[in-house]
Amino acid sequence: MNTQQNQGNMVYVVAITLVATLGGLLFGYDTAVISGAEKSIQIYLVNSLGLSTWVHGATTSSALIGCIIGGLISGIFALKIGRKRSLIVAAFLFFLSAFGSSFPEFLFFTKGEPTLGVLLMFNFYRIIGGIGVGLASAVCPMYIGEIAPAHIRGRLVSLNQFAIIFGMLVVYFVNWGIANGQSLDWINEVGWRRMFLSEAIPAGLFGILLFFVPETPRYLTLVNREKDALGVLSRINGVQKAQEILQDIKSTIQHNTTDLFAYGKVVIIIGILLSVFQQFVGINVALYYAPRIFESMGADKDASMLQTVVMGIVNVAFTVLAILTVDRWGRKPLLMVGSIGMAIGMFAIGILSFMNIIGISTLIFIIIYTASFMMSWGPICWVLIAEIFPNNIRGRAVAIAVAAQWSANYFISSTYPSMMEFSGGFTYSFYGVMSLISLLFVWKMVPETKGKTLEEIEQLWVQKK
Repeated sequence: MNTQQNQGNMVYVVAITLVATLGGLLFGYDTAVISGAEKSIQIYLVNSLGLSTWVHGATTSSALIGCIIGGLISGIFALKIGRKRSLIVAAFLFFLSAFGSSFPEFLFFTKGEPTLGVLLMFNFYRIIGGIGVGLASAVCPMYIGEIAPAHIRGRLVSLNQFAIIFGMLVVYFVNWGIANGQSLDWINEVGWRRMFLSEAIPAGLFGILLFFVPETPRYLTLVNREKDALGVLSRINGVQKAQEILQDIKSTIQHNTTDLFAYGKVVIIIGILLSVFQQFVGINVALYYAPRIFESMGADKDASMLQTVVMGIVNVAFTVLAILTVDRWGRKPLLMVGSIGMAIGMFAIGILSFMNIIGISTLIFIIIYTASFMMSWGPICWVLIAEIFPNNIRGRAVAIAVAAQWSANYFISSTYPSMMEFSGGFTYSFYGVMSLISLLFVWKMVPETKGKTLEEIEQLWVQKK
């Protein structure tokens, strides 16, 4: 018993981390569920009303608007009601979106009769889900980062990225299971509704389990609940270490400030640029448009889907590699190696595109690119966003960084088709250039945070002021 009190309870730490990563799973689930339903939505709510493909595109991507809103308000929620309650709000929004998206006619309209009002309500519920995604994308890594012991914080926060990828993988199989063996008419009338409704199961589970996890000790100290904070820290780190950590937290909290730039502008700029570069290297183009990319390379529909599955397996495998190495190798080395690998992959694809060479070599370089991202910028960006900001400004600073990330996501995803119309070689080379710039950015500006407590990381910015 004394040993456990002195060393902490790793089973407890992992358990509450896994609950928090359900938010990441729902992040992936909600953003990918539209993939199996978008054609049915186009037939049922767009074509039947004689609306344009632009309306279909706006409807398909409407959740991104909510993601930006959710990211922006996450700081207010995290500060005013806490990290745990913010996640409960996100779980409720996921559940509401799942139900509303599957039955947009609820209360006001007749089921089976598509109208402009039904289309607007569908978009409303998708935006509600997007707000949940925005909240979860900011608060989940923040929660895990504030709970986790310093020596395994990188691995535990990286689990959130694994959960995002796993959530996407799960929903692909769920959508396939719902549609398998059914007629096209049934899918267009009923199947798409069940795809959206399926999200209610993990959302409900997430919401229930959150009532059994603690608030983070950093937030508890921030709101003058030091006794509760010490209880959580003792269970996580052991009694002796908990006292030391609490004193460190209190010393940072005492520097109470409402100024976002109290620790200088550099830390805010680094957080924003980490988020922007994570998107400007083009990863969501590879994820969202993978089948289309492979088809443009000459693969038939079945082959392109198989190649997408191969890429998905690579994504999971290299995310696991990042989880296993982030606390041993450090954040900076992984980011820099990843930037080099992404640059090689994208420049090679760009050259092949300029030369009109299509074949297995293109697939190999896409896999090199995505593998490099998944072992570096995918999970490590979230780790750094969760840990680099000082306690007093973490909620607001993370909100700004996450909102910047979703805005960059929307910009890169929406400009891809027009860039490809101009030149495929130019498009992929642009992402390669962004990868090289991200390498220079990490080398020159990003500090190494491996093994440091959040309070020790805070001192880096105090010293640089």
